[in-house]
Amino acid sequence: MSAAVEGPVQVAIDGWDPSMGSATSALERMATSPGPVDANVEVPEAEWAPRSPTCAPANGPVRFVDGVRRIEGHLWVTPPGERTRQALAASIAAGTVCCDGPSAEVEACEVQRLVVGPAGVLPTVTTTAGEFLPRAVADDDADTLRAGVQERLRRLERRLLERAADSDLLIVDGPLDGSVAVDHAVGYVKTHHVAYLEDAVARTVADLAPGQRTPLFLATSSWTRFSWYLRLPYGTGHPWAGIVRCEASGDLPVADVVTLADRVAATLPRFASQPHKDRRAPQNLYPIGGLEKQLTHRLGDAAHVLRALRAGVA
Repeated sequence: MSAAVEGPVQVAIDGWDPSMGSATSALERMATSPGPVDANVEVPEAEWAPRSPTCAPANGPVRFVDGVRRIEGHLWVTPPGERTRQALAASIAAGTVCCDGPSAEVEACEVQRLVVGPAGVLPTVTTTAGEFLPRAVADDDADTLRAGVQERLRRLERRLLERAADSDLLIVDGPLDGSVAVDHAVGYVKTHHVAYLEDAVARTVADLAPGQRTPLFLATSSWTRFSWYLRLPYGTGHPWAGIVRCEASGDLPVADVVTLADRVAATLPRFASQPHKDRRAPQNLYPIGGLEKQLTHRLGDAAHVLRALRAGVA
């Protein structure tokens, strides 16, 4: 029989507001990587250790791109002589914020109203809150409808991303995908649901100090990207506190991604939010949080939009 381990049980509380979920799944329940991972692209796995940036922070404009969505109503559409189908009325918005020195300015915001549902049966719904334009998906089950809304939001974000390509550093809130045509764009992932690394190298994440990053690794699923983990300041209490994952195009030379990763590590800590100001601190960067508020405001009052939508379909 093994001896009991002496000492108190260590308990840490997640810094995120409980209503916002958690920044990370329990590590033992994280899904395994959706594809092969190469952890030897910057240094051999045996040499993995925290890395401090070797360059200065970005000295030009740093731009952030983000989007929000809101389901305004569930619709039932019955074409003449056909069965009733489901659709979603949704509003989406995306924008960019530019940080240049001490100032931050929202540069672009675009709002779209959509009716997402099966092809050939959707009407344009005209309301006092704007026109809800039809967008087709292959089925009318709930998952497909919501995926259709998310797809249109991604398209809107990508269009704004390409307009902001002249930034010294360009951060996209959320993961990238193969459709991103701006090579120096960096995907910024705040929540962790996939365990990309084997335990031996994943321990490096727990050893990171604020402003340090892991070495690069290359992951392939539906597309190939470089990735690395970074710890922000103000995260305390458990090994993954303040950890974010960053992504860059897998088509870049390794040396270019190393430089990009160092610039991100040197730059992003100054934008990290603090717990007394943001419920998702420190991962919800101040420029992203401010942009989300602006975009949500641009969507309009949800109760007003719902009344307008009901009047429009009456």
